[in-house]
Amino acid sequence: MSRTEFRANKTASRELRPLNFQGQYLCPVCRHGQIAGLTLMDAFACDFCRHIFTANLNDQSLQVVDSSQPMSWRWNGRTWQVAHRDEFNLTAVIWIVSTVLVVLPPALVWLSAYTFPPLPDSAWAWFPLAWAIGTFTIHFLMVFWLMAEHYQLPLYVASKIRLQQLFRQRQ
Repeated sequence: MSRTEFRANKTASRELRPLNFQGQYLCPVCRHGQIAGLTLMDAFACDFCRHIFTANLNDQSLQVVDSSQPMSWRWNGRTWQVAHRDEFNLTAVIWIVSTVLVVLPPALVWLSAYTFPPLPDSAWAWFPLAWAIGTFTIHFLMVFWLMAEHYQLPLYVASKIRLQQLFRQRQ
């Protein structure tokens, strides 16, 4: 690539381009694939994660339609920006329930071990602490998985798609 071509590409990438059904854009969900307009439809689809989006070209916004989460983004001419919604109550409830789910079970296990401690010279004296740590770890991983599903974290979505592709190749 010559120096002039490189400069032309660099300036073209800086230019603002409007959202339209003829263009290709980075997928806002997985951030790996490209979304492009579907033939004979006013919608976009990602070639990597296979999500389907509806677009409002007047607002330069995009909303995923094949997910239970109503996620939407605004196109600023170069990148996607999350379009914030007034779902604070749902988000607050999810975070409160997640915190309780991570903290309460290990606390109950620790409290029972503290209330009824094992004999100090017992070979199993380490078990209550290990049980509390294991309970915390398992509950934390469950909540992390649920949060990644809820917020559709790009790294999580890309990893999930790649694992599905890997398992399809092995079959």
